[in-house]
Amino acid sequence: MEYYDFFAQKISKERVFANEPMKNHTSFKTGGPADVLVVPDTAAELSAVAADCRALGFPHMVIGNGSNLLFPDEGYRGVVIKTTGLNECAVGAGPARPSDDAVIIAGAGVSMAALADKALEAGLTGFEFASGIPGTLGGGVYMNAGAYGGEIKDVFLWADVLTGDGITRLSAEDMQFGYRHSIIQDNGAVLLRACIALTRGVYEDIQAKMLDFGQRRRNTQPLEHPSAGSTFKRPEGHFVGTMIREAGLAGFTIGGAQVSEKHCGFVINKDGATSKDILDLIGHVQGVIMEKNGVWLEPEVRIVN
Repeated sequence: MEYYDFFAQKISKERVFANEPMKNHTSFKTGGPADVLVVPDTAAELSAVAADCRALGFPHMVIGNGSNLLFPDEGYRGVVIKTTGLNECAVGAGPARPSDDAVIIAGAGVSMAALADKALEAGLTGFEFASGIPGTLGGGVYMNAGAYGGEIKDVFLWADVLTGDGITRLSAEDMQFGYRHSIIQDNGAVLLRACIALTRGVYEDIQAKMLDFGQRRRNTQPLEHPSAGSTFKRPEGHFVGTMIREAGLAGFTIGGAQVSEKHCGFVINKDGATSKDILDLIGHVQGVIMEKNGVWLEPEVRIVN
């Protein structure tokens, strides 16, 4: 209760949760309790919580909507800081483009879907690819999320991030974006807000593209089951789903976890899976594909130790 008592005295008790099951905060719907979950509602509050954790030696980690995370069944011994309270989102001029109203500045906790809707409402095109990506802008920038030929790096202008030395602004070049990678994976910075640069478009065309992408997702992905999206990163020159299907692993099950028959690149929580079921299944698929294809499948899912 040490962590809870400390933070409950500093911020609203309604936003501090003791022994909070992480299955309630991840798209896999698995994971044991964190000692404390804190949901700051401003960048300043998040910065203060993180600073307190560092100063007092509290183990801690920052999450968004948990759409690409796998927490262990044993839970997390420390403080989980959830960014979904940082949900401001505005279209208009920003410091980097004072006369340009084709930018959107949004907090790390804004969902990618909500941000796409905001762009649609403003008649701005360029973010349609992200309309069906689960998770928050913070997570999207963290992993340079992408779909249907678009990636965050294509629209990213700048971000304010929290480091051990305070808040700093990073440009697109500073972010060192790569395939499912950004510099904040390496340096431990926490994204607070970001600015994306879009272009003027026609509302009906933007909406049609978003609807098309949404229908394609429903047709090809197992959205009816909890998952973390694509389980593995795409190896150069290979298609993950095709390799897994050709290896005869479609529908392969360990415990409550299954290789989706609809899209073999997804491991799904089919029936009350534990995190261990999912990890064991990921490991099994990796072993089979390595043996049959000589290719090591690197997880796209972030596995919390």
